[in-house]
Amino acid sequence: MVVELIVGVIVVIIAIIVLWLILTYNGFIQLRNRIDNAWSQIDVQLKKRFDLIPNLVETVKGYAKYEKETFKTITEARTRMMNARSVRDTAEAENMLTGALKTLFAVSENYPQLKANQNFMMLQEEISGIETKIAYARQFYNDEVLKINTKAESFPDSLIASVFGFKKRDYFEVADAEKSSVKVNL
Repeated sequence: MVVELIVGVIVVIIAIIVLWLILTYNGFIQLRNRIDNAWSQIDVQLKKRFDLIPNLVETVKGYAKYEKETFKTITEARTRMMNARSVRDTAEAENMLTGALKTLFAVSENYPQLKANQNFMMLQEEISGIETKIAYARQFYNDEVLKINTKAESFPDSLIASVFGFKKRDYFEVADAEKSSVKVNL
């Protein structure tokens, strides 16, 4: 009777451990997939903005012929976006592009005909809407990264993370330069 009780307790303990392993592993898989999905959503919005930029630049070029440095920065940022291979590279390129667009919109204030141009206003509004979606997608992505990073560092889940190779993920961070207001000197 005592042996049967001990065997029963051992079986229950093993079952609990196996159940915990399965649930923890599946939790990591779910978080990994949510992060990948969140990154895809960011990528979609960045692509939309990326595709609108040449139209915006061409519209502005007709009015602001003297803003070559701004156009050069936007072109460099778009090139960096195309070549980005990691979250960190993409974040840096995205931050550079956001700063360049802020400068471009600030410069447009000095060209009344440009500000009144229907095409420019439509592009500016569309990019502004995309910026809002990017901000939301970036927040969702970072929330999911926080969850997986916390889980991967918390004991005993960290044991599963190390055994199955679940690693901490990088946040999509805002550059320090983007946190300050744009200064335009003409």
